Amino acid sequence: MKISVIGTGYVGLVTGACFAEMGNTVICVDKDAAKIVALRSGVMPISEPGLPELVVANSRAGRLQFTTSLAGAVANARLHIIAVGTPAGEDGSADLTHVLAVARDIGRLVEGGPHLVVTKSTVPVGTADRVHAVLREEAERRGLAPQFEVVSNPEFLKEGDAVNDFMRPERIIVGAASDSAIEQMRTLYAPFNRNRDRLLVMGVRDAEMTKYAANAMLATRISFMNEIANLCERLGVDVEKVRGGIGSDSRIGHAFLYPGCGYGGSCFPKDVKALIHMAETSGFTPHLMRAVEARNQSQKQRLFEKIAQRFHDGLAGRVIALWGLAFKPGTDDLREAPSLALIERLLDAGAHVRAYDPVAIPHARAALPPVYRRTDKLELVEDQYEAPAGADALVLVTEWKPFRNPDFSALKRLMRLPIVFDGRNQYDPRGVRAAGFEYFGIGRVAPAV
Repeated sequence: MKISVIGTGYVGLVTGACFAEMGNTVICVDKDAAKIVALRSGVMPISEPGLPELVVANSRAGRLQFTTSLAGAVANARLHIIAVGTPAGEDGSADLTHVLAVARDIGRLVEGGPHLVVTKSTVPVGTADRVHAVLREEAERRGLAPQFEVVSNPEFLKEGDAVNDFMRPERIIVGAASDSAIEQMRTLYAPFNRNRDRLLVMGVRDAEMTKYAANAMLATRISFMNEIANLCERLGVDVEKVRGGIGSDSRIGHAFLYPGCGYGGSCFPKDVKALIHMAETSGFTPHLMRAVEARNQSQKQRLFEKIAQRFHDGLAGRVIALWGLAFKPGTDDLREAPSLALIERLLDAGAHVRAYDPVAIPHARAALPPVYRRTDKLELVEDQYEAPAGADALVLVTEWKPFRNPDFSALKRLMRLPIVFDGRNQYDPRGVRAAGFEYFGIGRVAPAV
């Protein structure tokens, strides 16, 4: 199939590369000329395992192209995938400016037909109707009979494992209104569907809602476990024992039941806010979603609260080392990352922060808010053990693999004070204490050694 993908962000680039890998001819479009030049040279705008190899191989094979010309892309395709951003507005709503602008441009540019327009961006319920209305309006403005169908095909990709998720999907959600659109989507996804049928067909609005409901459920599990962890601390209970106990119930399972310092990234925070906004504008009070959002905002403060409580005489002049900046391992994405909330509070309290991340340091130098970049109290270092050298405490924020089994003997020699704040409950409290450290986790009780 000949496909145009509009938007070369996280979703669009993975989508385009994976469809090209299956033999399709894909043209990816972006307004950012510098990004297109970089992609043509094999330089990725994001850190995602396996993606550079796919992009380079399929570009060399001629199946994957990059351009700034939307006109040229849509002229050579009949299936158009909208994968532009839908950032959160000040009121929490998803900003559809880019989605509708792309729809309008497609309506102005395409010739002949029929054309299938697929929304892969995360969009509120009813967006496909708005996209179809814009396409029809532009066609009629040109004196053409509308020859468009709009399909909702939301993505379910985990940053850090997106290529694998796309190539081996658990489910493929297709929201469509006609048999012809459904058959085109079946053809498109047939290579990903060979050993069993993963394609779930539903109404367009159903598909749009499914994406939000899925992310809201996962965010709810995280916030629930964080709330339980905070209660465990007050009752002298080890939350890790509780997590293991409830996760063993097949109705609950272990996934997304890890307490920590809050969720971040490009999806959960934005999508929970958008779902709250959708509910409120429809006259429905989303009590649970409000609580999920409030708990997460509060949870992002827990590490600072623990640090401030330990250093009750104040943090001015203290050196605090951070391991991890990205919101999760496997990515350089800092959007809504708990590390940012912690850094802000530490700097405001007068602390000196020295941070290390295996992947996100180059991105952080450019992406951190200007107020962070201007201060001399924040150092971004290039070595894992450089961060804790001379530090009064080490804080684990992101659970990267190199942080899982550190040399605690070396850390104790390096640090001014042997104190560890474990924001992801990665370490055994008894083992850390046996190494001579004070240990503070999330909802953990460490018996005295």
